[in-house]
Amino acid sequence: MRRLLFQGIARRALTEKAPAVDDQALKELAGRVHERSALRLGRSLAIREIDAGSCNGCELEIHALSNAFYDLERFGFSFVASPRHADVLLVTGPVTKNMREALERTYNATPDPKWVVAVGNCAFDGGLFAGSYAIEGGVSSVVPVDLHIKGCPPTPHALLGGLLALLESPAAAPR
Repeated sequence: MRRLLFQGIARRALTEKAPAVDDQALKELAGRVHERSALRLGRSLAIREIDAGSCNGCELEIHALSNAFYDLERFGFSFVASPRHADVLLVTGPVTKNMREALERTYNATPDPKWVVAVGNCAFDGGLFAGSYAIEGGVSSVVPVDLHIKGCPPTPHALLGGLLALLESPAAAPR
């Protein structure tokens, strides 16, 4: 045990390097997002995140959107605590039987116009949990979905790109 402790002290810390950031590309992305949200909604975009039964991999990437590298607030997006204040429901995981009613009630509590974004492969069709007795299926089996962001889990950059695609798509008009 003592040997293991000394090895841990002698090694350097294991941390990831910061992702390479192209400041100009991020400024352009922020400008496009702000412009589109102002055109579609007249204000910034409010997001309510819902875990419908995931493994928390997607939640880790969604939480990374708020860190200093990605800083979601500078794009005009913000997370809200109540579905009554949300424009977008960001749903992760396969919908479990226990979360079906909660997801339906949250969807019904969100005022119109609203969008639903299914995040991750599990939210699309149940992922590796599909066919389980405890799973209802993907998010679209419970509430209508406007956009699916693929990945297991999707990266924060993919999440931002998906939200921008949602704002730019004329077909994805809010309900």
